[in-house]
Amino acid sequence: MRKICIVVGSRANYSSIKSAMRAIQNHPNLKLQLVLGASALLDRYGKVGSQIKEDGFDPVAEVFMLIEGETPTTMAKSTGVGLMELPTVFERIKPDIVLTVGDRFETMATTLAAAYMNLPIAHTMGGEVSGTIDESIRHAVTKFAHIHFPASREAKDRIIKLGERGEDVYLVGCPRIDLVAEILNDGSEGLEKSLKGGVGGKVKINEPFILLSQHPVTTEYGKGEEQIAMTLQAVEKTGLPAIVLWPNADAGSDDIARGMRKWREKGLDEDMHFYKNLPVEHYIHLMKKTSCLVGNSSSGIREGAYIGTPVVNIGTRQDRREQGKNVLDVPYKGSKISDALEKQIINGPYDTEPIYGDGTAGKQIANILAKCNWKIQKRITY
Repeated sequence: MRKICIVVGSRANYSSIKSAMRAIQNHPNLKLQLVLGASALLDRYGKVGSQIKEDGFDPVAEVFMLIEGETPTTMAKSTGVGLMELPTVFERIKPDIVLTVGDRFETMATTLAAAYMNLPIAHTMGGEVSGTIDESIRHAVTKFAHIHFPASREAKDRIIKLGERGEDVYLVGCPRIDLVAEILNDGSEGLEKSLKGGVGGKVKINEPFILLSQHPVTTEYGKGEEQIAMTLQAVEKTGLPAIVLWPNADAGSDDIARGMRKWREKGLDEDMHFYKNLPVEHYIHLMKKTSCLVGNSSSGIREGAYIGTPVVNIGTRQDRREQGKNVLDVPYKGSKISDALEKQIINGPYDTEPIYGDGTAGKQIANILAKCNWKIQKRITY
C-alpha cells in the first residue's frame, strides 16, 4: 500500500486537489495521508478544515504555520514555520510520495521539506505563467518535483522546456475541473436556501447578480485597499446586487479586508452580501448563475472557461495565464472595470472551453501514482 501525503493549506488548495484526494482514498493500492495547515485551520478564513472533515477526509496531522499580519515579512516567516513543522510530520507518517498543490507559500514549505528528506515529490498545476510571486514559486517547485501533473498543453510543454523529462510529465488536466463537472451535473436545486451566514444585504441568486472574488497581489503590497475600492465602486455602478468573497491569506489581505469593512461602514452594502468562505459546490453554482465574475481569482480563468462564466479579470495577478474567450482583462482603473462589466453582462454566458481538462484529472493522478515507482527511483538515483 503506497502512502500519498497531501498538505492542504487553504480553501484554494482544497478545491484544487479534492478530486485527487478522493481518488487516492478510494484506490485499492494507495493510502491518503492528509495534513491540514495554514489558513485551512483558521476561522477568519472560513475554517475550511472543518468542511474537509465533513467531506469524509481524516487528517493525520494539523500544522499551525500562519503568522498573523499578512505582510511580506509574515508570509516569508510562515513559509519558514511550515518548513520547521512539516519535517516532523513527514518523519512520523513516512509517506512514499508527497503530492503538492500549485503555487502558494505552503506549497513551497511542503516541497522544501520533502526535498531535503529525499521524499519523492509530485506536483499539480505546474508549468503555468501568471503574475506575482506565484509564478516563481510554481516554477521552483517544478524543478524540485519528480512527477508532474500539468493542467494544460501549454503548461506541459513549458515544464519540458524547463528541463524536465517528458516521460515524467503527465497531462491530466486540472482537478478543479473534475469538481465543476460533477457539481454542475448534480444541479443547483435548493442552493438559495443553502447559502447561509455572511453579512450584508440579501441577494436573490435567481435574478441577475455580480460575483466578486479579489485577492491581494504580493508584489503590489499596500495597494489592496485602493484596488478593492475601485472594484466595489464599479460593481455598484452596474446597479446589480453582488456576492462578495473574503480575500485569501496572502500578504496584503488585511488591506482588502479593510477596504471591504470601510465600504460596509459607509452603509454601501445594502445590495451586497459578504462571505468568508463558501463550500466549493455553492461557489461553482454561483459561477454558473452569475451575470459576471469580477476580480482576480484564477477560478475565472480555469473553472470559468469550462462553465462559460463571463469574467472581468483585473490587474496583474493572472497576467499571461492561458485563458478562454470568456475573460476580459483590464487594469485597475474604475472606468475600464465598469466598461468591461457592462460588456460581459451583455455578452455572457459563453460556450465551454475545456482548456484545463475534461473532468478526469483526479482518477488519472491516482492511477499514475500507483504505477510509477520505477520512474521515481530512476530520478532520485540520478
